[in-house]
Amino acid sequence: MPMRQFQRVFRMSSTMAGRAPNPLGTIVGGGPARRPSQDTRLVGRYVTLVGLSARHADAFYPHISGPENAHLWDYMFDGPYDDAAVFRAALEAKLAGQDPVFYAILPNGDKGAGGGDDEHGSILGIASYLRIDPNHRSIEVGNLMYSPQLQRTPAATDAMYLLARHAFEDLGYRRYEWKCHSLNAPSRRAALRLGFTYEGLFRKHFVVKGRNRDTAWYAMVDDEWPSIKQALESWLDPANFDAEGKQRKRLEEFRR
Repeated sequence: MPMRQFQRVFRMSSTMAGRAPNPLGTIVGGGPARRPSQDTRLVGRYVTLVGLSARHADAFYPHISGPENAHLWDYMFDGPYDDAAVFRAALEAKLAGQDPVFYAILPNGDKGAGGGDDEHGSILGIASYLRIDPNHRSIEVGNLMYSPQLQRTPAATDAMYLLARHAFEDLGYRRYEWKCHSLNAPSRRAALRLGFTYEGLFRKHFVVKGRNRDTAWYAMVDDEWPSIKQALESWLDPANFDAEGKQRKRLEEFRR
């Protein structure tokens, strides 16, 4: 019997014998997620996020430039920048596309954070949504550039809380990703602290500035968000900080 005829007979026999169907994933209801917008304003306890514009460049540049800040760019795809005009031009180029979508992190009380026309005020950092996939309802947070004034502060956690909440609750995403250079130990610790789960290592993922980058992948999903949200809100509560601003309980303790 020819091989093709044998294969057809075998398939028919398997079907007639009542072979169990292949396992399939659960049905996902609902339509696509919404795309994030730079017109969005996210207001938290400590910071407000607004759409990043080139006008933020001059205010932000002094905080992330100079030899003392060169290390901030070690794991970024670009930088450092030795000239404010070059930095502004690079920022304008990033803002020209629809993915990533960038936000400026402003301290509450700043005029720009309060909705005024002047957004040249204080800017603590930059963050973005990227790898935006509304159909599969997956989105990533990244391109984080924190000034030294923002690093390791409640304001930094507040910014990440606002972006996660917006992605899950307002935009309707199921999966929220965090990726970083495998050698970026502070970023890897931050991902776990915020409630992301480590999912694996992509070896030889990129060549960045002439060097190899293995990428560590983390994610949280919508089923996990309620408990992660509760922990973040409990940690950010002013009652969790003493008169000197020191935390009473670590964020990880609220998830136990």
